[in-house]
Amino acid sequence: MTHDDRCVGITTTVPVEVIFAADLVPVDLNNVFVASPEREEMMNRALEAGFPQGSCAWIKGIFGAVVTEGGPSRVIGVVRGDCSGTEVLLEALELRGIEVVPFAYPLPPAARDMRRELARFAKRLGTTLDDAEEKRHELAAARELLALADALCWSENRVTGAEAHRWLVSSSDFDGDPGAFSGELALFIEETQGREPLDTRNGIPHSREVRLGYIGVPPIEPGIFEMAEQAGARFVFHEVQRQFSMPFEAKDLVRQYLLYTYPYSVMGRVRDINEQARARRLDGLVHYVQSFCHRNMEDAIFSSALDLPLLTIECDCPGGLGAAARSRLESFIQILGENV
Repeated sequence: MTHDDRCVGITTTVPVEVIFAADLVPVDLNNVFVASPEREEMMNRALEAGFPQGSCAWIKGIFGAVVTEGGPSRVIGVVRGDCSGTEVLLEALELRGIEVVPFAYPLPPAARDMRRELARFAKRLGTTLDDAEEKRHELAAARELLALADALCWSENRVTGAEAHRWLVSSSDFDGDPGAFSGELALFIEETQGREPLDTRNGIPHSREVRLGYIGVPPIEPGIFEMAEQAGARFVFHEVQRQFSMPFEAKDLVRQYLLYTYPYSVMGRVRDINEQARARRLDGLVHYVQSFCHRNMEDAIFSSALDLPLLTIECDCPGGLGAAARSRLESFIQILGENV
């Protein structure tokens, strides 16, 4: 990561329109960590600083990404509506001289409380909600392209699960440059027009391709998408990554971030997942859980409230799901494939 005084790290999706309105450059620290060839060293820096071995790899990796040379000098962390460890992470960064800016999604979600939090957030960054609203309109074209890329995955079957994941997960910060991001995405979409539908590819071991939905936090090991395709399936729904792209019509910034399901109730997410499962004709769901994460307990609700067969896969660190998880995924796909 190259140091730039305008760069501000984010620990998850926040109202990025406010950041751009403040003439700052958002950097999703999760993406920096998971894409870095030095991710082991980043986690080791957290261990050296006193983080427990049994703490979440994302938290350790984000800490390491910030304190690594060239990391941002300011970090925005979501202290309500994401990770239960973010508050401690921010305190640990603050002790290192990093400026921290908290953001809290209101619970229960309410327009008055969201407007107040957005206004506070904008003031802290040196901008206004009116300026952020202008940025929301400017980002509309990029969000429309993201919706098209998603549709090319599930409706036209021309985009792989890994490709859809990469574009959707990057909408948390638009790679720091919405204009360049939109240009690259438009070229990608144009390239897919000449592809043969992926669900007709050779080598599928079942009567047709198994259609999977991915739910839960974005994976620390993105290889899960290629693994599924090797076994005759494809992820055509990416729950949280799609939510990052804000795939809904909203009259203003307040409503947009109230419609964003991830920070709020699990049952709100269940409704969205079941609705998308029907629209995308899914055969099954894979719930990806991160080791040592409090969100693992959501599995108790998902397993009883979702309408489709569910496989839960847990992973700790980057570097592969492991033989056991891969075997369970392949068996799940085989069972679904024999019943399509």
